[in-house]
Amino acid sequence: MQPIQLFDAASSTYTYVLFDENTREAVIIDPVDEQVERDLATLRQYGLKLLWTIETHAHADHITSAGLLAEHAGARTAAPAGCGITTAAVQLEHGDLIHFGQESLRALHTPGHTAGSMSYVWRDHVFTGDTLLINGCGRTDFQSGSAAALYHSITEVLFALPDATTVWPAHDYQGRTHSSIGAEKAGNARIAGKTEAEFVAIMDALNLPRPKRIDEAVPANLTSGIRHDAEGQAAAAAATPEPAVKAAQAYAGDVSPQLAYDWWQSGDAVLVDVRTDAEREWVGFIPDAVPIAWKQWPGMAMNPQFDQALLSAVPKDKKVVLLCRSGVRSIAAAKRATELGLQAYNILEGFEGNPDSDAHRGQLGGWRKHGLPWRQN
Repeated sequence: MQPIQLFDAASSTYTYVLFDENTREAVIIDPVDEQVERDLATLRQYGLKLLWTIETHAHADHITSAGLLAEHAGARTAAPAGCGITTAAVQLEHGDLIHFGQESLRALHTPGHTAGSMSYVWRDHVFTGDTLLINGCGRTDFQSGSAAALYHSITEVLFALPDATTVWPAHDYQGRTHSSIGAEKAGNARIAGKTEAEFVAIMDALNLPRPKRIDEAVPANLTSGIRHDAEGQAAAAAATPEPAVKAAQAYAGDVSPQLAYDWWQSGDAVLVDVRTDAEREWVGFIPDAVPIAWKQWPGMAMNPQFDQALLSAVPKDKKVVLLCRSGVRSIAAAKRATELGLQAYNILEGFEGNPDSDAHRGQLGGWRKHGLPWRQN
């Protein structure tokens, strides 16, 4: 069985989808934000249920779509513990297993390109990120890189795998798709047959240009690709007891979880949870909230099922307050509800809250952190 290999031409990034043939449960490795529609279409094409988004490291040349896929597909996020991706639900250590159906992916800590970089073994395949490329390797001159560490990761961890193991890198710039451990041991131009000192000298002499998107990509990737500029402004506004209304936002306003709860309990509003069934099952749910999953992805036609369910659930004389995981999807859903003629509000920080805003702004924290009613399945 082969992985599904997808390619982003702008960053020469490979994304991989693996799945269990019986359960159709899937994982995606190194997704790219500008390709989220493609990846969601791939999941639909193969009839897959995405359980996990997995990073090999915090990339410097593109922004991940891990957060978007968590929002839209109900996946959980996993990342190497040493990369500082604090928004990832699971922080992976060397030897950890990610399960999907009857399949599993094994994490290998392979530092060097970055201190936290990981590779992943599945059956007789290894996904090497930027640690080992085809006839090359990732650079080591920024972002906690170390040529000496990379040498040991390749020669002692990856080259210890069977020679027949297929190598699937995160990038290739010459149209090559895969290699093997045996081929790289025998012929990799940078490391095959080299001593550690020789390899370090080669890496130190590369003098590569700085990645064009590093200043944008790395901070975004440390929060799973979800950028919070607009949310940050909204969170600050929500410190007041009344909703903050912005002229250009195309919905009634943003409200704190507490205000939304008060409206709901008084009968002035209907609470709609736009997360997927899978999210509610994994993370928790709000008793008596109306579950209507928001599944309109960028560039796709409107979802008539969402429209019909929302209009059936919300009387015209009541507000609707919409909640998702972190307050991203619910904005889109609030805009759509407004187009349908409803008075719609987005619940800031959603159900779980935004770890970035908690740490750096001291604002809000989501429905659960407010101590509002919820239950676990």
